[in-house]
Amino acid sequence: MALIVQKYGGTSVGSLDRIRNVANRIKKLRDEGNQVVAVVSAMGGVTDKLIGMAKELTGEPAEREMDVLLSTGEQQSIALVTMALHELGVDAASVTGRQAGIRTTGSHTRGKIDSIDPTMMNQYLSEGKVVIVAGFQGLRNDDLIHTLGRGGSDLTAIAVASAVKADLCQILTDVDGVYTCDPRVVKDARKLPEISYDEMLEMASSGSKVMQSRSVEFAKKYGVIFEVRSSLNDNPGTIVTEEHDQMESVVIRGVSIERSQARLTITGIPDEPGMSARILGCLADAEINIDMIISNIAHDGMARHSFTMHSNDLGKAQAALKPVIATLPASKIETEAGIAKLSCVGIGMRSHSGVAAKMFEALGEAQINIGMITTSEIKIAVTVDETQIEDAARAVHTAFELDKVPSK
Repeated sequence: MALIVQKYGGTSVGSLDRIRNVANRIKKLRDEGNQVVAVVSAMGGVTDKLIGMAKELTGEPAEREMDVLLSTGEQQSIALVTMALHELGVDAASVTGRQAGIRTTGSHTRGKIDSIDPTMMNQYLSEGKVVIVAGFQGLRNDDLIHTLGRGGSDLTAIAVASAVKADLCQILTDVDGVYTCDPRVVKDARKLPEISYDEMLEMASSGSKVMQSRSVEFAKKYGVIFEVRSSLNDNPGTIVTEEHDQMESVVIRGVSIERSQARLTITGIPDEPGMSARILGCLADAEINIDMIISNIAHDGMARHSFTMHSNDLGKAQAALKPVIATLPASKIETEAGIAKLSCVGIGMRSHSGVAAKMFEALGEAQINIGMITTSEIKIAVTVDETQIEDAARAVHTAFELDKVPSK
């Protein structure tokens, strides 16, 4: 008997028919002799509908009340899935984030899991029940309902799997697994049988929508091996696991793209200690996530900083930086929207040279101009004009022959 934790996203429970499908999948696992804990998201579209209702009432809904409101979406789902299981003759019980013992920290609507007390879940499992857990939510230390933000249900599943010491964690979604690139962009993209935590982290932070990076970070920290697979078929998915020696034989694991990016550049910054901290501090206080950072010294001895961020944050970033810029007479802000980020990811970069040259050659032959460039040990990322991002992804995917199964 294995203890299996599964997570079903909003698409997977998006209608009553799909809820019945989820219930049948859980029953099949149970009939095979397994114990099952299923973490469930709100039905597709419900969270957006709740947000829309709140904004019809007030332009700026209180985040405390948004937590109370948004947590109801998952509670609706767990009750319906549990009812569907009862109809199939499966003994099951639904539990909210609080009942699952999920304690959180942080600001409202942006919670982080601090700890899990799995007492109630373990009790139900010992009684032979299937446990259906509300994803995306927990309880703060002041006993207030707290939601976990984007990717919160994935994070809940990984954390629950760690807490109950599951034998297997499956993230079931509307895609078959992790691909070498978005199949909607690159038609010959190939599903990966496995990928390392670090590669998955880089792809998640570079635009891959399969999982949020913080869920992968949690899995890596606690050693939770998990599988990303479809809830709509029985095809094997992609195993996300610790790095092993054979992985380095593959130079590039995948190509990811991130649209709707913007660049903000500050020129005329005095080349003095502490200036970068002042600038980045303003952006941090405004809770703006910046991605690529490039800093250099111009011919006049003044520093120049460039950052990328989501285009939605560009105006907010300019406003946050105004107080600092006002104290620097020679400084000014330049912006550029309409850009996108292309990333090549692979732990094989550590032991193979010439990756950047091959990537840039492919882009050059495709007549695609490169803007900013950043690298890490296992990633090379560039910005390009957003209108060319799909052509760029296809060119690089072809150059590294990612459509072909690597030889062993």
